[in-house]
Amino acid sequence: MKIAVDAMGGDFAPQTIVEGAFLASKKYGMKVILVGDEDKVSKELSKYPTSKLPIYIHHAQHVVAMHDSPSIVLRRMKDTSIKVALDLANEGQVSGVVSAGNSGAAMALAMFVFKKLEGVDRPAIATIHPTTKGSTILIDSGGNVDCKSFHLVQFAIMGDAYAKYILGKEEPRIGLLSNGEEEGKGNELTREAHEILLKTDMDYIGYVEGRDLNSGEVDVIVCDGFVGNVALKISEGLWETIHAILKGEAKDNIRARVAYFLMKRAIRRLEKRLDYSEYGGAPLLGINGNCVICHGASNAKAIMNAIILASNLAKNRLNEHLIQELEEKQDLLRLGQKRSEKINESIKAIH
Repeated sequence: MKIAVDAMGGDFAPQTIVEGAFLASKKYGMKVILVGDEDKVSKELSKYPTSKLPIYIHHAQHVVAMHDSPSIVLRRMKDTSIKVALDLANEGQVSGVVSAGNSGAAMALAMFVFKKLEGVDRPAIATIHPTTKGSTILIDSGGNVDCKSFHLVQFAIMGDAYAKYILGKEEPRIGLLSNGEEEGKGNELTREAHEILLKTDMDYIGYVEGRDLNSGEVDVIVCDGFVGNVALKISEGLWETIHAILKGEAKDNIRARVAYFLMKRAIRRLEKRLDYSEYGGAPLLGINGNCVICHGASNAKAIMNAIILASNLAKNRLNEHLIQELEEKQDLLRLGQKRSEKINESIKAIH
């Protein structure tokens, strides 16, 4: 089982990407194909003792820049590192793809190369967030800014399967992110999705609030990509702010300095739990392939863990489980689509 890694994608590519691939191969025996400029990748790889490690290089001439629009990439940039990596997976030469590059382009190319799973209208990004009781999945974390109710239902089904077959949660509790837990809360989108999800056999617990992202009271939180990305960025900045405040207090106050010193081990454990690099990246669910998208500023540890995640997704055959779940819930999906169609017809009639 090999994993293709976009060696040129990310703020610190190819240095950090190559280091992450080396760590994954050295510590966990991962077979990795680094896709990118052969000269640059080889130069970085030569810094590490890789003679006995299963790390290979596959040349790709071009790189997708962070500012390149997905539409331009699809039309004009075929021989890019991310596109070549996805092609390798589509041809069966690798079992998954990891990229810390332009996430919009990676999503667009993954959908173009792999196509969508039957029953999925909008693939979604699923991120893992630490809680007091383990972890919670947030879906969608930025893939789809504008959604309809049946898209949220699809996200719930995919999140349910991810929690069961990758995180090992037997009966995942699913919540719909809203501005309150009461029945009357939410907007038109969440109220429609809520009514449909109440009819499912999943363990849907109703509306949840933003604080539940880290409370541990729910296993999967469903929302549109606009709300999800805002929640994701707030969560990412939380520990940085807390850590900065603690350090500032320790500098200005002798008692706080002593307390900070005594709490150092606990703070390090907390830092590890909140560190995004511990989770590596986020899978794009709903495509007929295996693609893990990483933060642009990912460090070597994040890349290493993303490679491990891509391998686990393949080993646990997540897409096969997703297809089965979607087939079992076709009636539910059709119900959501019909409701959206009726609403659209009503809107047209008004205008």
